[in-house]
Amino acid sequence: MALIYKVCPRGMWDRAAADGVFTGAPVDLADGFIHFSTRGQLAETVAKHFAGQDDLVVVGVDDAALGPALVYEPSRGGALFPHLYGPLPVSAARFVRPMPRGDDGRHRLPELD
Repeated sequence: MALIYKVCPRGMWDRAAADGVFTGAPVDLADGFIHFSTRGQLAETVAKHFAGQDDLVVVGVDDAALGPALVYEPSRGGALFPHLYGPLPVSAARFVRPMPRGDDGRHRLPELD
């Protein structure tokens, strides 16, 4: 098992948790897959796509629980990013942790294990 990470607004994840499935954020729906990051990609993803946003969570997901719908594909700089072609069952989440911003306005990544 390897963990991959999804960042989204807390309210969006709360709705998914109530439904039992996360179908994606607007960018995911537009691109046709749910975007994830590996541990090594997460800080850059947060800085690039979520700067200035409040009340975010990071969801740690067991990649093995997603089966063949999860594909690692080249993206930013040719790095392989995990993309899920289908809905994310909330049961695949191992944790959901808040990602507050510090005094400098930058997000603080929580413990990821």
